Amino acid sequence: PVEEIQFQEEISTFSQPVQEGVMQITTSWMRQGIEQGIEQGIERGIERGIEQGIEQGIERGIEQGIERGIEQGIEREKTLILRQLKRKLGEINPSLETKIMELSIDDVEALGEALFDFSTVEDLINWLNTLITL
Repeated sequence: PVEEIQFQEEISTFSQPVQEGVMQITTSWMRQGIEQGIEQGIERGIERGIEQGIEQGIERGIEQGIERGIEQGIEREKTLILRQLKRKLGEINPSLETKIMELSIDDVEALGEALFDFSTVEDLINWLNTLITL
């Protein structure tokens, strides 16, 4: 505001045609300044957007990787328990295999400990039935 007042006072001493010329130049510079400001704002916005997008992408990728790793670990644990059961009890009915693969991780871990007490497939069936009645 103070600079604007000083500017107005200075150009008021010029003739009308000179004042108009100065105002045209000033207006042109203002437009250029505004355009540059807009361009810089857009560039900064794009840069920030890209940075945020990359950060979010990395975070999501890490989350998905962890989730997938956990899922694969659980599947491998279930597969290992099935192999141990087959080794101890012999062939296991496919419907029993399906039930075992559908168990929660806590139940699979409990089965991993309980299988040492099994002598027959009937023991496995009884153990699975206790889960259903709980």
